[in-house]
Amino acid sequence: MDARALHEDAIIIDGLEINRWSRDVFEDMRRGGLTAVNCTCAAWEGFRDTMDNIAQWKRWFRDYDDILLQVFTTEDIQRAKREQKTGIYLGWQNTYPIEDRIEYLGVFKALGVGVMQLTYNTQNLVGSGCWESRDSGLSDFGRDVIDEMNALGILVDLSHVGPQTSQDAIEHSKRPVAYTHCAPAAFKPHPRNKTDEQLKFIADRGGFVGYATYPPFMPQGPDSTVEHCVEALEYLVNLVGEDTVGIGTDFTQGQDKAFFDYLSSDKGTGRELIPPRPGGVTIMPEGLRTIGEFPNLTGTMLERGWTETRIRKVMGENWMRVLRDTWGA
Repeated sequence: MDARALHEDAIIIDGLEINRWSRDVFEDMRRGGLTAVNCTCAAWEGFRDTMDNIAQWKRWFRDYDDILLQVFTTEDIQRAKREQKTGIYLGWQNTYPIEDRIEYLGVFKALGVGVMQLTYNTQNLVGSGCWESRDSGLSDFGRDVIDEMNALGILVDLSHVGPQTSQDAIEHSKRPVAYTHCAPAAFKPHPRNKTDEQLKFIADRGGFVGYATYPPFMPQGPDSTVEHCVEALEYLVNLVGEDTVGIGTDFTQGQDKAFFDYLSSDKGTGRELIPPRPGGVTIMPEGLRTIGEFPNLTGTMLERGWTETRIRKVMGENWMRVLRDTWGA
């Protein structure tokens, strides 16, 4: 099977995107052949702002139902594939929206939030982020949050979480946990990248690794290409196995400098956490500049000798298993 046919036939899942959402972006998801995407609807937002964001998503699901389908289960992902739509499951990059009310988790689960990252870069009530100077570990409140997420079927995301808090969460959770969008620190030391020891620790305990095709995390930086992305994926597959790796691009398509400044500041308004980017925004790798170029990943994998079975797993089937094990359906 050639690259185009394989990409069109396979389940293609992106484990995290945080774009400037619009009809144009959703149409680019269709051009890229994406079956399902974890779309961020909260980073620094609290309860009210997150509810506003979800309300907007509900309008998009209604207005663009010719190309979008809200996802609650993996069967919904299969349905999106059959109907040639992109399935959207909502996700958070912080647990700020529940404030200090664990019972809010069930409310957001019912609205379609299927993935929640425990912390975003810095300290919150649950634990520490990866940019904190000292990692306090998972709090007792955080343990209660994970227990409720496990019970409800919400995937625990640890991508921006500090190393000790991550280890505590991996050990405490009764369901699979994930780094939905990260890169190997062996390629580039970076607070957001994970060491071989961290990657093996999560994999050995049934967890999952989504690879972020995000140039700031790559040694080539702005000169990164889709070939470099597949090289990193090969490293991860060799390290933790082809059943444990997927894609989580961290696409920020259409976002402007104000957005990056917001994300890069503590709590969205405080101290600068991340050095300014050239031009104020992140440019994705050559050959994967836009979501519509997603088929180039499949093509590059084939060119580098990947088997069809491995490609199907990494491009989406592995995510399907993890989401089914977490969501229960």
